[in-house]
Amino acid sequence: MQDHSQKETFLKSYDLYSDALFRYCFFQTSNREVALDIVQDTFTKTWEYLAHGKQVENLRAFLYRVAGNLIIDWRRKKKASSLDSMQESGFDIGFDEREHIENKIDGKQVFTLLELVDVKYKDVIIMRFIEEMTIPEIASVTGESENTISVRLHRGLEKIRKLYKEIK
Repeated sequence: MQDHSQKETFLKSYDLYSDALFRYCFFQTSNREVALDIVQDTFTKTWEYLAHGKQVENLRAFLYRVAGNLIIDWRRKKKASSLDSMQESGFDIGFDEREHIENKIDGKQVFTLLELVDVKYKDVIIMRFIEEMTIPEIASVTGESENTISVRLHRGLEKIRKLYKEIK
């Protein structure tokens, strides 16, 4: 790619994919700020890669792969803090706040169920149903075969159905 067309392609890809990448990262992290940081890092790393003269055949797939790798890195670094440890350090939820939170639980069942399935299933479910990617696109992003993606999607949905029945 020439420098000018490379820059145009990169800027166009930002316009086309930044919102979708944010949604993908948000569903993976459940944290708006972390998702924004990962999207920013994704585009920064991609630009650095392109600036070194390297070629990318499918920019969308490349961006999702970079974002996926950054999410994996974030998960490795993340320190889970439980409500108990937060309460031990002085955090308390008042009665009105607790009732408000409990009323929102039904609306968050999707997030909860996604958090309960294995990451390999969660990833393909998010890409397929939230990002509306096709099986071949998901295969390109993950580097897996289309058959493997189809099987993971099927098994992931089965696990979510089973979990949903258990909580109802």
